[in-house]
Amino acid sequence: MRIRDDRAQEEPEINLVPLIDVILVLIIFFVITTTFDARSMLQLQLPSAAGEPVAAQVKALSVLVNADGRYFVDEHEVLRPDIDALKQTLQQVAGSDRNRPVLLRADARTPHQAVVTALDALGQLGFRKVNIATAPEAQK
Repeated sequence: MRIRDDRAQEEPEINLVPLIDVILVLIIFFVITTTFDARSMLQLQLPSAAGEPVAAQVKALSVLVNADGRYFVDEHEVLRPDIDALKQTLQQVAGSDRNRPVLLRADARTPHQAVVTALDALGQLGFRKVNIATAPEAQK
C-alpha cells in the first residue's frame, strides 16, 4: 500500500493581512505626528516687555519677520526681502483698508534693519495703527 503525501501538491500563498495591518499602523502614526499649523514652522522668539495686553476689536493685519529677516503678511510669504515686494504684498492682502490695525511680530534675533524696513513700508502705505508684539517679561 502506498501512502500519499498531499503536502507536496499544495501551492504556497502569501497572506497580505499582516502587511496591511503594518501599513495602516504606519499611516496612523504619521498622521498623528504631523502638525498642520503653518505657524509651527515659524519659531519666533518675541522680545519681552512689561505692560498689559490690548484686546483687539478688529482682526489685525499680521506682519511677521523671522530671525532671517524674511517677511510674512498674514499667511502670505514675501518672496523678496526688499521694501517694494513687501509693499506689494501688503497692498494685495490689506486692499484699500488703511485704518485696519497692524500687528508687527518680529523675532528677537531679527536684524534691526528688517524691522525698520517693515515699519517704513507700513508708513509709506498709510497704516497708522501699528502695534509691535512682545512676550511678557519673565517673573524674577
